[in-house]
Amino acid sequence: MENLWNRCSSSHQTPLAFKGNQKQIGQAHREVFTHFVSLPLAIYPELKKNIEAFQNSVLGNNDKNPLTFQTTLAEMGIEKSIFVSPKTFHLTVVMLKLENNESVVKAQNILKQSICSNVRQALKDRPVFIRLRGLDCMNGSLDKTRVLYVPVEEVGHEGRLLNACHVIIDAFENAGFAGKDAKSRLKLHATVMNASYRKDKSKKMDTFDAREIHKEFENKDWGTYLIREAHISQRYKYDPNGYFHCCLFHISDIDNDQIYLLHVYCPGKIDV
Repeated sequence: MENLWNRCSSSHQTPLAFKGNQKQIGQAHREVFTHFVSLPLAIYPELKKNIEAFQNSVLGNNDKNPLTFQTTLAEMGIEKSIFVSPKTFHLTVVMLKLENNESVVKAQNILKQSICSNVRQALKDRPVFIRLRGLDCMNGSLDKTRVLYVPVEEVGHEGRLLNACHVIIDAFENAGFAGKDAKSRLKLHATVMNASYRKDKSKKMDTFDAREIHKEFENKDWGTYLIREAHISQRYKYDPNGYFHCCLFHISDIDNDQIYLLHVYCPGKIDV
């Protein structure tokens, strides 16, 4: 069975995270990050189609399932630019500050040499699946939403995925590449809308009204997915497939109870 780690490189739902902790996004803006460790979800075509259908439904571009809102999109502060691209759909483990080529190489070595065995141990050498269900907002209230996301829960609720993420965060914190208190700020979530992405900054709208969207999708089952990959991803740079530029990825497969690690470097020059 194909698995495990690749790229070694709702109001009613509790996201996969430490309780009482919703500071990651707001605090991250105070520090300058160049890269991050991501768990790609855009590798699943059916999930990308679901995210695209969600966007089209909200924006009124879905003739089959048009949504009717009590207020206009403009009044809610909603426009196409604040939606996350389905091609970049992911979970963020930790933000990184890799300021030169040397630090990128060091980060690669940490991920492929220092972390993999500990990640496997945290996962108990078994595949880990997540379930994506509903919608929720990050901080504040739905009528003044900055970030709207799909909550994440680990199938089986063993905490193996969080433990694996902690292993990764600890290694990068010890190397000085992670932001302050990265582990305590961990909140695994899949963002679908973010007001900070708004292209027209002249509107001075740093929130949007997500109440009607939440009402429509609060019980949405987005599916269950195997966590197959962990990337060191570069911000604001994209590979031909539309996903964030990858500096390193690892694939782990489980076959006949044996785990095989395949280290694969992305082609081309490392950019910083």
